[in-house]
Amino acid sequence: MPHALFGTRIIAAPMAGGTSTPGFVSAVHDAGALGFLAAGYKSVEAMQAEISSARAAGARFGMNLFVPDPVQLRPSAALQAELEEYRSRLQPDARRYGVELPRPRLDDDDHWQGKIDALLADPVELVSFAFGLPGADLVRRLRRAGSVVLATVTSEAEAQQAAGQGVTALVVQHASAGGHSAAFQPGTDGSGVGRRGGRPDTTAELVARVRSAVGLPVIAAGGVMDRAGVEAVLAAGAEAAQMGTAFLRTAESGARQLHKDALASPRYTGTTLTAAFTGRRARALVNEFVLDHPGAPEAYPAVHHLTAPLRAAAAAAGDPERLNLWAGTGWQQAQAGPVAEVVARLLG
Repeated sequence: MPHALFGTRIIAAPMAGGTSTPGFVSAVHDAGALGFLAAGYKSVEAMQAEISSARAAGARFGMNLFVPDPVQLRPSAALQAELEEYRSRLQPDARRYGVELPRPRLDDDDHWQGKIDALLADPVELVSFAFGLPGADLVRRLRRAGSVVLATVTSEAEAQQAAGQGVTALVVQHASAGGHSAAFQPGTDGSGVGRRGGRPDTTAELVARVRSAVGLPVIAAGGVMDRAGVEAVLAAGAEAAQMGTAFLRTAESGARQLHKDALASPRYTGTTLTAAFTGRRARALVNEFVLDHPGAPEAYPAVHHLTAPLRAAAAAAGDPERLNLWAGTGWQQAQAGPVAEVVARLLG
């Protein structure tokens, strides 16, 4: 039985960068699942326009925000030196495409306050946070405004910290998830992988541990690609399964065709966590750029802005080897076709 908060066992992950469009979220809703819009990398006005579009389509949806890290927005002199050194290492890539690399940008908080003000003034049903916690006061204000508040966590310790701020529910993200790791506690490596008996845990095992640590409703994220995966995390205590990679190749997904094609290409045989594209560890298909830049500084979003011209040029050139090909560990199971067909297979 789906949890009353979510109304479905299937949730489409918020995928920033243009993948989770209002049209995609509407298709997810029409198929009997729940989608999240992604506020990341957008202006306040663009976020509001997407909310209006999804509402006009009659879709039920949530909104996801990136929590800015004050440490990354005030990088040390040593980290700034690392950024300059990384900029130098990227020059051969820039020359390849004839683009100019910008100076490191250190002041981007993703329009945080403006987005919060907008969501308090015009609440949406569900608001989720990644890369950190919004603070207990903001959680109270959002809940008072009528929003269900979710925090994305990668460990029991992060779950306990989030519960202490009064969030309504948790998205428990395993390291097998594609795209950015949501890990936020100091000293974590961003992998979200615990070990039992010397072996990496599974998404279901992580869910079970978090459910034992806190008494909040849980959404499981990471490596869930089929009905068996959904059933496994539900059996472990999750109320729903959140999937991103499983939807990337769908017709309604806003992902670049180059990205969709790479997911189906036999050229790519593995994924890894890399900071090379954005300065924050994210799981991607292993391409030439990942291999060429194993020691990228963890400085988000400064690295994101630094590599943006390279990624745009690679996309324009049809070159997947310099593109951030986000993918979870189960990427080979991602299917093309309508969203409705994917959801139908997941629901059985």
